[in-house]
Amino acid sequence: MDSNRVQVLYQQAKKLIPGGTQLLSKRPEMFAPQRWPGYYREAHGCEVVDLDGRQYIDMSIMGVGSCLLGYNDPDVTAAVVRRIEAGSMCTLNSPEEIELAELLIELHPWARNVRYARTGGEAMAVAVRIARAKTGRDLVAFCGYHGWHDWYLAANLVSGESDPLAGHLLPGLEPGGVPSQLAGTALPFGYNDIDQLAAIVREHGTKLAAVVMEPTRAVHPRPGFLEGVRELCDRAGAVLVLDEITVGWRLALGGAHLLYGVEPDMAVFAKAIGNGHPMAAIIGRADTMQAAQDSFISSTYWTEGVGPTAALATIRKMQQVDVPGHTAVIGTALREGLLEIAARHGVALTCSGHPALNTIAFDHPDTLVLQTLLTVRMLERGILAGANFYVSLAHTQQHVERYLSAADEIFAELSEAIRTGDAARRLGTPVRHAGFARLA
Repeated sequence: MDSNRVQVLYQQAKKLIPGGTQLLSKRPEMFAPQRWPGYYREAHGCEVVDLDGRQYIDMSIMGVGSCLLGYNDPDVTAAVVRRIEAGSMCTLNSPEEIELAELLIELHPWARNVRYARTGGEAMAVAVRIARAKTGRDLVAFCGYHGWHDWYLAANLVSGESDPLAGHLLPGLEPGGVPSQLAGTALPFGYNDIDQLAAIVREHGTKLAAVVMEPTRAVHPRPGFLEGVRELCDRAGAVLVLDEITVGWRLALGGAHLLYGVEPDMAVFAKAIGNGHPMAAIIGRADTMQAAQDSFISSTYWTEGVGPTAALATIRKMQQVDVPGHTAVIGTALREGLLEIAARHGVALTCSGHPALNTIAFDHPDTLVLQTLLTVRMLERGILAGANFYVSLAHTQQHVERYLSAADEIFAELSEAIRTGDAARRLGTPVRHAGFARLA
């Protein structure tokens, strides 16, 4: 098709919306500037139609990890439509929030109370607020990425050129607008580095409100690591908050912490819990969660009915279908096939992360150029692809085979481009961004 509405619309968006999109991870610049189709008309399963009518299979991030069952899952959609037709908002409360609380507590016997939000970032802010209210302390030790709120970005209120958040998924996050008085309140430590956390506890233990971390992101915890974190929290009297926003439900029904056998004081869910419908939940021990009543934590749209309804339908389906097993099989098939193709064409490629959350990278100085060229060539073959592949229930072996068939052709070109050193010339458009960057 000759139409190019998606590119015209994105140029308009950059004039109207600072940053172009509401989410950094959805910026076309994070995939292939001037080529990525930034807007969709329809999405079903793992198939997407853009505004120009082009059809793609999504072998990238599936709504930034929000659609674990696939886009527009029929069971979730049917439940949501029923709730909307009955009224999604009212002066009174939605009874689904009680039903959802009971289901979450059933799946997590260590928890007794639940609070809700609608996005992951705000849910993490709620959890940190509760932890600070519970302990009467200010400092938070963390590892991993946990959103855009002041408590987290305060880690980058440092002088000089250092970027304390650089090793926590997204580099270059600017703390503009975060009060300078928060400097020193967010203390980073490395995943699987229990000694680094122990040093923080030794120095700041009496002021430490919480330890905030993902139970896993790309690798499994080393033996004893999570147990050591739990022990350090108990020793310091700090609240252990596990962020299950991205990894939750992918490795185990109810969250990765259940797989590892560690019990936090709070756990936070969002993204996949609503399968594309805004929903987040903070679950926790009663003595911790009741501290929410010692602080003002309240928002009108946390009471609408669609979010809890979608979460109930999503979780009930995950109770019937082995989603972790499916994503592991599909993710492993794609990873093994891609590594074989790369090796056959003499391209140095690494695949990391859990099979359900694959990340690929080229072992080459021009890795971003090669990643962008891969994305552009995949687009030409009707595939959305980038540096990450978040597997969903909607992905099948046939989707993997289509991806690998395209990759075989593309890696032949990438091998030639590496040999001749002309990958940038072949690309002919700007290279993708690797982290936060201010757009012109």
